[in-house]
Amino acid sequence: MSTTLTLKSIPDDAYQRLKASAEAHRRSLNSEAIACLESVLLPDKVSPAERLARVQALQSSLPQTKFSAKTIDVLKREGRP
Repeated sequence: MSTTLTLKSIPDDAYQRLKASAEAHRRSLNSEAIACLESVLLPDKVSPAERLARVQALQSSLPQTKFSAKTIDVLKREGRP
């Protein structure tokens, strides 16, 4: 069951940042405030060992291609006018 919360005396700077963030994420102010609260109060608890294991699994799933600086430069320019 959800609960209603009214916030009073929000500093102007905090309000403007929340409003800008809501617009950037295409959310209402209410939804953005909830997302912000959840990210701080209910973060995903991932141990450093688990995070490292995830990174290593991702790295091992990627192709082991080595690119030279010249190849990288050519690829960056590809498709640009």
